[in-house]
Amino acid sequence: MKIILTGTGKKFNTEWIFRELSYSFEKDHSYAILGRNGSGKSTLLQVIAGSIHPTSGKVNYSKGGQEILVEKIFQHLTIVAPYQELIEEFSLREMLDFHFFFKSLVPGYTIPGIIDRIGFKDPGRKTIRFFSSGMKQRVKLILALFSDVSVVLLDEPTMNLDETGTNWYLQLVNEMTKNRIILVCSNLQQQETSFCTKKLFIEDYKPQRAS
Repeated sequence: MKIILTGTGKKFNTEWIFRELSYSFEKDHSYAILGRNGSGKSTLLQVIAGSIHPTSGKVNYSKGGQEILVEKIFQHLTIVAPYQELIEEFSLREMLDFHFFFKSLVPGYTIPGIIDRIGFKDPGRKTIRFFSSGMKQRVKLILALFSDVSVVLLDEPTMNLDETGTNWYLQLVNEMTKNRIILVCSNLQQQETSFCTKKLFIEDYKPQRAS
């Protein structure tokens, strides 16, 4: 899998969030997208995910030398983000069954097996609305990392996780990086992106003033 941004920019009203960003993301690499709150990290991630269109430039996707249309890129990626919602009326098992009806599991894993990996006792029929914020974050990460996709997008993945939860996340993400592109947006949290081999500072592409 390869994602190429060429002169890419996004503007809301008269303000450029980022501009003239050219960068290449390739499989077997993990990338940290770093910047302060409000610097445009999440916007860039949504452009890469194809959920919002760039104002300028372009984003190209390819796999095995074949181009992937932006309308189809959702089939090849998963995302974890603060604005992402779980179906709170579902139990954990129902949430996993629902998600993996649409996304295939990584080969070699089963739903009972990943429930054992989630890091808290199986709550049975208890619905997700009664989960703690940390439990919900673990569920989001499990759904993303165990989906058989080429691109995993993580926006502030340790949000709501304590130290134990953060260590659990790091162990899991290190295990699940093979043959993938991993992008992590972080508010300069070194531990959150400690496994990343490449760094992109979004503010390097943010104009000082609108034009």
